[in-house]
Amino acid sequence: MGLLFSLAQTMSVFLVVAYLYCKSPWFRPLTGYTLGMRDKICLYFFFSAISMMGTYLGLPVHDALANTRAIGPVLAGIIGGPILGAAVGFTGGFHRWYFFGGFTAFSCGLSTTTEGLIGGLVHLLLVRKNKLDHVFDPKVAFLTTVFSELVQMGIILLVSRPYEEALALVQIIAVPMIASSSAGAALFMSIIRDQRNMIDNAAAIFSKKAFQIAERTMSILAKGFSRETALDIARIIHEETGVGAVAITDTEKVLAFVGLGSDHHLPGAPIASSLTHQAISENKVIFADGDRELYSCELSAKCPLNSALVVPLTVDNQVIGTIKLYESGNKRFLNMNKSLGEGIAGLLSNQLLLSRYENQKNLLVMSELKLLQAQVNPHFLFNSLNTIISIIRADADRARELLIHLSNFFRKNLKRNSELSTLEEELNHVSSYLKIEKARFEDRLAIEMDVDPSLLSLRIPTFTLQPIIENAIKHGISNMLEQGVTKVRAYRRDDLAVIEIEDNAGTYFENRLSDGHGIRIVDRRIKYLMGKGYGTAVECIPHEMTRVTLRIPVEGCPDDTGVDR
Repeated sequence: MGLLFSLAQTMSVFLVVAYLYCKSPWFRPLTGYTLGMRDKICLYFFFSAISMMGTYLGLPVHDALANTRAIGPVLAGIIGGPILGAAVGFTGGFHRWYFFGGFTAFSCGLSTTTEGLIGGLVHLLLVRKNKLDHVFDPKVAFLTTVFSELVQMGIILLVSRPYEEALALVQIIAVPMIASSSAGAALFMSIIRDQRNMIDNAAAIFSKKAFQIAERTMSILAKGFSRETALDIARIIHEETGVGAVAITDTEKVLAFVGLGSDHHLPGAPIASSLTHQAISENKVIFADGDRELYSCELSAKCPLNSALVVPLTVDNQVIGTIKLYESGNKRFLNMNKSLGEGIAGLLSNQLLLSRYENQKNLLVMSELKLLQAQVNPHFLFNSLNTIISIIRADADRARELLIHLSNFFRKNLKRNSELSTLEEELNHVSSYLKIEKARFEDRLAIEMDVDPSLLSLRIPTFTLQPIIENAIKHGISNMLEQGVTKVRAYRRDDLAVIEIEDNAGTYFENRLSDGHGIRIVDRRIKYLMGKGYGTAVECIPHEMTRVTLRIPVEGCPDDTGVDR
């Protein structure tokens, strides 16, 4: 018990070192996605020092040392992989063998190297199982160190001679070393994980600011994509993010540049960056993090920028330009999610597409469509982003799935060129919306679908179901304490297709001044495109049920020129 208490005291030294390390610039390599060679070299020296410190702080026992040397190589292996773990283990083991000697010198040197390798193998296992978040899990560090120390005891028994002395030594040091080293490794990793979480929370705040950029640029992009609007947008992005520089390009030249390097990155000049050309040609986000991949300025060898995020701007799946964020050599990007980068540019692209639609479509129909979309886009987008942000750390896979649904929703929302679409297309459109709302409300929202398959090819006005379903959730179910149920039914009645959207809130008449506006637009558009004998009807039993019924002709839907208006 005395030996265990003494080792626990030496372990506390490591925890102080861990705390100081997390507050120092040396901690930066552990805040990114990947470890570059320079990062691994820094980690090698740090964890080698930890391992050697464990030896120096060791306690003499039977011509050997009871110590916590394993913490360094095991953590190095878990964090950086088998090469880093084995390198740290070999350094700590060689130091133990060469400077301290004793009948266990060689076995301890061998076992320390093995412990680093075991930590590295655990790292590889987590990578192959796509569980990178578990790399910094204290439980993983604890269990890996327990196993590593058991292996060390086995190596001491197999290699050290005389065997009787090795056995006596193991009987004394096994439990104290396993307990103290495992607890120390877990606490050490817990401090690292908590510091990473704090930095990631700062990154989440940064992400929110990025979406504030989109909100501020909506009115600007409505004027189109030009050198003047690009300069305003670049200034907003630079102001909100505080990055080193921001550039906006079309597919051939720089439209605007704000920040560091503006003396040689000049608006109107042809695009010189190979990263930008790659982002345009491949229509994908390019990220040069400044470590694994450097941004190299083709215009000036003295350019202070060394990392860049290049995000394509697209309209109708065609790249029309890029947004680029830069950082200088003495400042690194935070953990910016590439999907968020795509989302920022995607939202700006959608606003450009809206302005193009406004010029191409019939003034009356498009003004109504734009009004319906304006009702959906702002509050739904920001509610969705808040939902995704709230679960991104707890369940990254689910957050990624929701981002895909969000992207799919807006892509389908803004790619529609015709005034009519099929019922199947409309249902697919609202499907992503409902998936996101389901994630937001969890068990408070239930969705029921009952659609006659023969009606899937039915042509109805584009953007008909979305505003009605949204009203049911936004103004009805969201205000309920008990579970809300939204039902979507579609069936034939003689020569009519009847589509019903029903909720169990029964709040339509309480909210008719606000949510009735979207329903009236849907009604007018059905009458406009299909005739005055069709449209919407609303039934409401207060606090029990609201049902919106759409009446659509099954056969012979008139086109734009043959409708009886």
